[in-house]
Amino acid sequence: MLTMKLPLSPLLLALLPLLAAAQPGDELDAQSKITRLPTVQATADGDDAPNDAGIDGWGNVAPRDTPAAIRVLGRQQIEDRHIRTLSELAREDASLGDNYAPVGYYQNIAIRGFALDAGTGYRINNLAMTGEQGIALEDKQQVEVLKGLAGLSAGVMEAGGVVNFVSKRPDNVRSLTLGTDSHGTGYAALDLGGWLTPNFGLRANLAWEDMHSHVRHADGRRNFYALAADWKLGERTTLELDGNHQTSAQRSASGYQLLGGQALPQNPDPTLMLGFQPWQQPVSIRATNASARLIHAFNADWTLRLAAGRSRSVIDDNVAFAYGCWYVAACWSGSPPNYFAPDGSYDIYDYRNPDDTRVGDNARATLEGRFHTGSVAHAISVGAVGFHRSIDRHRNVNDYVGSWNVNAGEPPVFAPSTKTLGPKVRRLDSWQRSAFVMDRLTLTDHWQLLLGAQFARLHERARNKHGVLERESRLRKTLPQAALQWLPNEATRVYASFSKGLSLGREAPSWTSNDGEFLAPRLTRQLEIGGRYRLHERLDLGATAFRLRQPYQYAQPGGNGGFTFVQRGDETHDGLELSADGRIGTQLGINASLAWIRARATGTGTAAYEGQQVVNVPRLRSSVHLDYTLPMLPQLTLLGGWRHAAANPATPNGQVRVPAYDVFDAGLRYTGQARGHDFVLQLGIDNLFNRDYWRDTGSSLGDNYLFPGTPRLARLSLRVAL
Repeated sequence: MLTMKLPLSPLLLALLPLLAAAQPGDELDAQSKITRLPTVQATADGDDAPNDAGIDGWGNVAPRDTPAAIRVLGRQQIEDRHIRTLSELAREDASLGDNYAPVGYYQNIAIRGFALDAGTGYRINNLAMTGEQGIALEDKQQVEVLKGLAGLSAGVMEAGGVVNFVSKRPDNVRSLTLGTDSHGTGYAALDLGGWLTPNFGLRANLAWEDMHSHVRHADGRRNFYALAADWKLGERTTLELDGNHQTSAQRSASGYQLLGGQALPQNPDPTLMLGFQPWQQPVSIRATNASARLIHAFNADWTLRLAAGRSRSVIDDNVAFAYGCWYVAACWSGSPPNYFAPDGSYDIYDYRNPDDTRVGDNARATLEGRFHTGSVAHAISVGAVGFHRSIDRHRNVNDYVGSWNVNAGEPPVFAPSTKTLGPKVRRLDSWQRSAFVMDRLTLTDHWQLLLGAQFARLHERARNKHGVLERESRLRKTLPQAALQWLPNEATRVYASFSKGLSLGREAPSWTSNDGEFLAPRLTRQLEIGGRYRLHERLDLGATAFRLRQPYQYAQPGGNGGFTFVQRGDETHDGLELSADGRIGTQLGINASLAWIRARATGTGTAAYEGQQVVNVPRLRSSVHLDYTLPMLPQLTLLGGWRHAAANPATPNGQVRVPAYDVFDAGLRYTGQARGHDFVLQLGIDNLFNRDYWRDTGSSLGDNYLFPGTPRLARLSLRVAL
């Protein structure tokens, strides 16, 4: 692995004397936002987003004209919050939440209470990417969160939605960012770009990070390299190319589990690595993403878009994993062994799975056109999508090495396993092919009707660790989509929509009687009503109500304390989302959201689970971030944030919930000029009052884990235009 370890903190301090000669930067217009590091002006919904940024299934229009709930997080918001991980990204919208997001491992999030599928839930420039990687943000211009069933071109996916990362495009930019934090992390990033000719431009982003974690023994490193190119092949034809590569290495921290399956651990230590062993190797992830997109306009009315990409992630998974209590005497009296013991005891396993390879190949073709039939205007999109995903893995080592207790601090040293890996086999081979058509009919100046359908075809083979075929799925499904939109004036959009989606069935956990069995695919139905209002061209207000319903798949209790993984009843998520984005006056900016979700299982046949709030879906979340520019000192901006989550269920019967929490953040941003160079100096403090809380009760492979929130963290960065 190529690494670069820089003395970043001294380098950052060496540059701070530039402030002595600092002069307030001139107010910059929108044309110079990338190149001159401006005073921030928050945009409401990203209307300046590239048209091919991920919503072409709704007719390739700006987010505010799309009859769906879309949240756009711009580049400035990413930089203001020092966002570098998915878990940090999830704080920015109340509809998002962690779902198994450990330190030192690739992370996953949930939208509207549904965990995203790693194979289909994450996109880069609207092409599927492997989610089993640490997704770098240095080369991203914005992040689009498409909530719920996310459009016709999304394919077979989980019901929650899609996160689409939009790459930076070539521009005249040269900037250096240096950063550190209160744990001693070192960070450097370069953003370099320009047009070599009037028709050919490049943009390079490079980043190096020496990570010092709040979890003991979880320090790591990360290198990232990205290159984007735009080539204007002709007056009507443009080719966009993107490629990036990232390597990272960091020990992974195991999550806590409920004690005896029915009690929260008391006074958890967020700095403790539960299973730490000195021989434990870091989790190493090598990820490469590449894509090409060709846009050709035949004329003013008809455009062809072709896109293809490959996403590949190779994971050397090594962890001394804290899990269950199979070898602890306190579990022998009937306590469920897939949780920690009632007295806090737990087992530690030597888990090794190197060269775990995930590959996704994606191709998409879309023809867009506009025409009239009488008084009705049509904007039609017709397309086809092909997606292939494969997983190749060794027969891993997962061997018990010893037991310890959550109340006893760091575990002693146990001998590692002497077992060796088995052969590498293809565990998953999945093909998804679909065609879609969407017509946006403009009936009058104030009414639009959107009608569409996706014709999806799935062929998937899944093998066990011995290479034996366990499941072969073939299915075809027609998935309709319809929306009615009312545009009474330039400021207001109101819509109602209905759509169907398809997601794969889940695999039975190892502790159930049908271990390894895959259940049938699930058909999801969504109803959504929403509206947006733009106030004084500076502030966007939004409201959305939705219902998502799909079959409920869960571990059903049986006799003698056993479980069987079944599909029975329905899981229904009813919700209300509110948002405000933009500026209130000239000094105050706001990004705020609230999500109320009632996620319940009904018709399960298990009385204890009936009508209970689904695990890891708090009833209420809110997120507020403010920035205030001082009138008497316009180069200085105060930043503040507040995050709230209601009590979060940790068991399907609702008997155990982690407490509600409120976390406050604060920061400063100073924009100026020194020796002819514009700069931005930022200080941010996460969890200002050092609140202890559980941030996640999510699941992985059917097991639920508890992750403590991050303690107070101060971060400092300096961004200079070169």
